Amino acid sequence: MFQRTRIASHALTAILACGAGTLAFAADDLAAARLLTVTQCSQCHTFDKGEKHGQGPNLFGLIGREAASVEGFVFSPGIKESLKGKIWDKDLLDKWLTDTIAVAPKAQMIYFQDDPDIRAVLIQFLSSQR
Repeated sequence: MFQRTRIASHALTAILACGAGTLAFAADDLAAARLLTVTQCSQCHTFDKGEKHGQGPNLFGLIGREAASVEGFVFSPGIKESLKGKIWDKDLLDKWLTDTIAVAPKAQMIYFQDDPDIRAVLIQFLSSQR
C-alpha cells in the first residue's frame, strides 16, 4: 500500500508541476494522469476501450454516458435507482468521487477522495477516454 500511495503522490506532483492544475494536459501529463487513475481505481475498474469489466464497470467513455447503463455490466438496483436519468459529466463525477454514498446511498462502491486536486486529475483523465 505504501508503494502505491507513493506512486500516486509522485504522479500527482508531476502533473501539478507541469501545469495540469489548469486541467490542460499535454501527452506526458495525460500519461501521469492515467498512472494516478490506475493507482486509485484499478482494483475494481478497467479503462481501455473493449476491455472486460472488473468488479466495477469499464470506465472508458464514461463522460457523456447514461449513468448505470454500460453494456455487459450488471448494476445493483440501488445504483440504478439513485442514478436513474443522470448522465455522467464532470460535476456528477466530482460528487461521486467525493462521496459515493451521498450520490447513491445504496451503492456498493465506497470511495471517498478528499483531495480536490486528485479528483480533478481523475476526472480529467476519465474525460479524455473517448
